[in-house]
Amino acid sequence: MSNIVTQTIHSIPSDPLTGAISVPIYQTSTFVQEAPGVNLGYDYSRTNNPTRATLEKIVAELEGGHTAAAFSSGLAAIDAVIKLLQAGDEIVAVDDIYGGAFRLFTHIYEKFGIKVTYTDSTNANNVLQAINSKTKLIWIETPTNPTLKISDIEVIAKIAKAYGCLLCVDNTFASPVLQQPLLLGADLVVHSATKYLGGHCDLIAGLVITKTEELGSRIKFIQNASGAVLSPFDSWLIIRGIETLHLRVKQHCENAAAVAKFLQNHPAVDKVFYPGLQDHPNHEIAKKQAKGFGGVVSFTLKEDTEAAATSFVTSTKYFKLAESLGGVKSLVCHPAAMTHKSIPSEKRRAAGVSDSLIRLSVGLEDAADLIDDLNQAFHTIAEKPEQHYAVS
Repeated sequence: MSNIVTQTIHSIPSDPLTGAISVPIYQTSTFVQEAPGVNLGYDYSRTNNPTRATLEKIVAELEGGHTAAAFSSGLAAIDAVIKLLQAGDEIVAVDDIYGGAFRLFTHIYEKFGIKVTYTDSTNANNVLQAINSKTKLIWIETPTNPTLKISDIEVIAKIAKAYGCLLCVDNTFASPVLQQPLLLGADLVVHSATKYLGGHCDLIAGLVITKTEELGSRIKFIQNASGAVLSPFDSWLIIRGIETLHLRVKQHCENAAAVAKFLQNHPAVDKVFYPGLQDHPNHEIAKKQAKGFGGVVSFTLKEDTEAAATSFVTSTKYFKLAESLGGVKSLVCHPAAMTHKSIPSEKRRAAGVSDSLIRLSVGLEDAADLIDDLNQAFHTIAEKPEQHYAVS
């Protein structure tokens, strides 16, 4: 059998009509039919589009699933999964959850009668204890955003199966290069393809991949009925990104490991969150279920204030202050004031997202340059503490 890298590259087809080595962009809304209902497999691009269909086939193979559906954002992908449920159903979700998912669950779906219970899923027994007769979906991120907690997918999948629940894993931080949750027992996988799959911070996209044909048909129906589909051009951008996914993720991991070790030894740092560190509480689980530890590193400052964190994230040079992650360029983020601002402070802190927590998306620059950049930011805030930004 050929190497997975070779398989991935050659899962991207050349055009059978022209021989073009790049997948064509079918930038069309509709397709000419021979007679009503008689067509070449496509009638309207919301329902299906050749470029999007190619992406979906590639991603389904990458994740070891049956069906994939490409959406206009990661949140649209999450929304489609929740639409599998009905009023009165309940969800057990990881406590350290992406702020956008929390907002969707709490402010949109709870008013339609779907209750969510949050728990620390790094201990599978917590998930077991949270399940009741109304639980229909278990939702985990692993690694989580932003404290990089790791949940045992295989163990939780067995719990889900025993209690008749679906298990959905947000695999955004790992990517299918490092982790394939469907092969570990999950029923659904979601991605913000904006991140590592796209890889260049030039698109917004989401993906749902299902283990079975039946689940895939239900997600495809929701995709067509709700209409939040990915455009042909953005589909093509992700296909292009996938061509270099393995190389990029490998370098992201190497750089992140170097940055994590540097932070671990810095006197201004309180805690470092990175599954690749041996003192990470879930290090062994990460080693068991993934082929690497990812490109995201988070840490807290000994001066645990939002002002100190704000001062730090506005002092870096190579690490650009911005939302998102997984791109070629390194990014820095202050979750309490940015990605997780929609989560109530007491719930956010209880999940480990403190006021001084800083999240780094470690890019593809030279690792030594990135460490120098972090070092100069530490020096800047140490030399000018009076310039810490006031936080209202």
